[in-house]
Order: sequence, then C-alpha cells, then structure tokens
Amino acid sequence: MNEEFNEYFNRQIKLWGQETQDSLQNKKIAIIGSGGLGCSLAIALGASGIGEITLVDFDEVGVHNIHRQIGFKVGDDGKPKAEVLKELVESRCPFVKVTAYVEGFEEFALKNLEFDLIIDATDNLPSRAAINEYCMKKNQPWIYGSVEEFHGQVCFFDKASYEAVFQINDRKPNGIACPIVMHIASLQANLALRYLAGLTVKKDILYYLAFDADGVLETKKFNLPTK
Repeated sequence: MNEEFNEYFNRQIKLWGQETQDSLQNKKIAIIGSGGLGCSLAIALGASGIGEITLVDFDEVGVHNIHRQIGFKVGDDGKPKAEVLKELVESRCPFVKVTAYVEGFEEFALKNLEFDLIIDATDNLPSRAAINEYCMKKNQPWIYGSVEEFHGQVCFFDKASYEAVFQINDRKPNGIACPIVMHIASLQANLALRYLAGLTVKKDILYYLAFDADGVLETKKFNLPTK
C-alpha cells in the first residue's frame, strides 16, 4: 500500500499490523438502513478501511432525522439518505468504495449479492425478520442493533435465529436520545471490525444496554439458543 494509505491508517496499523489493515481493503459489507445507526456505522467502518460498503435505504432525509442521524445536515432534507451518506463516507476516506441502493431490503435481497458481513441498521421488527430469514438461508453472519429511548440491543447472529428470540410486530419505537444511537452503533461497529480483521468475536450473545432511573448504565448479556 502507498504512503498516504499508511499515514491515514497509522493508528490502526500500530494496533494490528500492516497485513491486517491491508486485508480490510478486500472486505465487503452491507449496511441495511441509512438512518441513525446506519450513519454512525458507515462513518466508523468507512474510516476503518473496509474496502467496499453497500448502503441500502429507500427513505429521504427529513429535518426530524438530523439530530440523531449524524451523516446529514440542514439542507439535506428531501435527498435520498443512502446517496447523501455515500458522498460523506467517500469524502472522508478515499480508500473505500460505497454503493448506494435507494430501495427496501426485500428488493435489494433479490440481487443476491455476496458480502462478508451484513449489518442491520433498520428501525422496525419486520425488516429485521426479513434480514434474519435471508441471512439464515445463505448462512450469512449479520449484526443486529436496535435503540429506543435510553436503551438498546446488539447481537452478532451466527447460528441463532432472530425470530426465535423476538416477537415480530410492526410497533413503532418511542422517542430516542441521540447519544444512545451512537453508543449502540459503536458496539455494532466494534464487533464488525473485530470480525472482519480476523479477531475473536463472541457470537449469538445478546447485549442489552440501558440507563436505570438513577442514570446508571447497565449492560446485560444473554446467550441465545442455537440450532
């Protein structure tokens, strides 16, 4: 790799060496959803050196999105989220290729593309159930994340089934605080980066993070049933 590449990723090369950093350029991931979680994920993983990132989102930026969807700014309202986020990620890191699909997951899944990892950044249970079904059929590892109010959940799904754990309905989430979105996305991104870099990752463990009434952060872990 060239001098610019090594300077850009200097701190990560010190962390795990040149060979591992170079290997990330060959990784392909898909982030389903370009909202709160998707923005933080794409920015973090793009700047970490993942070679190809695919963004999937049918929606447009709304002013009410901007407070927690850090890839957007005032003036972006009405533009496709995936396309705006693509431009931002590529402008921050010249070593990542981003492809934006302005469509829902069901339509995207028909393309039957191959990825090293799929990351859920959606905001509803039916979409996650569809991602789960798709990934189980393809033996595709994926990382789930969800946020609501001051709490959130993350899981690296490998052998476990999302539908075996969660009741699927179309309930809309309550209000959301911006920092918890970034916190959950950060945990997802760390799991993804460890996996893609070939480091150990515990799979099929559900992490539940929440602030109690006194503002104390609690983290709970649950082993999920696998086939």
